[in-house]
Amino acid sequence: MHPGELPDPKLITHPRQLAGLVDILHSQPILAVDTESNSLYAYREQVCLLQFSTTQIDYLVDPLILLDLSKLAPVFADPKIEKIFHAAEYDVICLKRDFGFEFANLFDTMVAARILGREQVGLGALLEAEYGVQLDKRYQRANWGQRPLPPDLLSYARLDTHYLIPLSQRLRQELDKRNLATLAHEDFERLRQINGHNGAGNNDDPMAACWRVHGANDLSPQQAAVLAQLCQYREQMARTMDRPVFKVINDNTLLEIAQYTPHSREQLARIQGMNEGQVRRHGARLLEAVGRGLNGPPLYPPRQERPSEAFMKRLEILRHWRKTAGEQMGVGSDVILPRDLMHALAEKDPQTAEELAQILCDVPWRREHFGEEILRVLSKRKK
Repeated sequence: MHPGELPDPKLITHPRQLAGLVDILHSQPILAVDTESNSLYAYREQVCLLQFSTTQIDYLVDPLILLDLSKLAPVFADPKIEKIFHAAEYDVICLKRDFGFEFANLFDTMVAARILGREQVGLGALLEAEYGVQLDKRYQRANWGQRPLPPDLLSYARLDTHYLIPLSQRLRQELDKRNLATLAHEDFERLRQINGHNGAGNNDDPMAACWRVHGANDLSPQQAAVLAQLCQYREQMARTMDRPVFKVINDNTLLEIAQYTPHSREQLARIQGMNEGQVRRHGARLLEAVGRGLNGPPLYPPRQERPSEAFMKRLEILRHWRKTAGEQMGVGSDVILPRDLMHALAEKDPQTAEELAQILCDVPWRREHFGEEILRVLSKRKK
């Protein structure tokens, strides 16, 4: 059915409606799920909408009105209900972080498409290729925290799940045909076990966060101390304004202020990114931060243990091997060997099948298909 012919989705905003939805979801063997968050519009992002689709109906659940979504927890944790996501990692992280949900029985259409060697694995590309449906990219950066949500956003949101069940069935058939279903489920299992932190949130220590600013390591120790004070001020303002830090003052502007250490509003105004409004709003306190940094102790980068030369050689060998294997299989290199496992192999340097099995215990398909090759390429280094 064409998107314009679809019946309206059901918006769930009352506890009684949620209880009824949970009963419906518990009766389904398969569900499509998605979330929308407000990371571009808030200091601390949160899930602002949950989408569910059965084979018959699309539902939109509003967590900003309902507040308590604990009734949904058993649905996500039920191994008898398959949950279909597209690019599940971020959704799982957000749902664990905001609601404490745990997961069982996931299927990720993006992961499946990558394992099948599809070149275009975004949802829009897959829907257009399979169903001739075009998603409106204008809404990808929408403010999902606004209320009420306009009808066009609600219509867009439901399309993120409406086609996922039939799409997953097509991809499943292709996985089965090519004997790749076990590999896909290996990665689905890894997905459900990720934790509720994506590493991209706000750092509780803005003084340390300054080292995440690109170019910070090129500063002198005193300039780095200035940058740390600037980051601390920006963090405080972002929290007060409930805005993402990059929408208060961007990294490039902070870095340039730290480099040139202006002493007056006139000097500050010459910094790229410091327009008249920015100077008026933040000028005095930015100059105070510069002063604190210049008068405080110098700041040095945190010491990091340098990897051994042997580790780096093993890592390069494995990186080259998985790239070649990926080209032969027609998939991305990380499909062959995910980055975390590659680093674990390079660190532990397994010599026997038993040692390899301990490292690859959660990926038996890869161990069976690539284990001997991995041991061989690692052993060649020693000859």
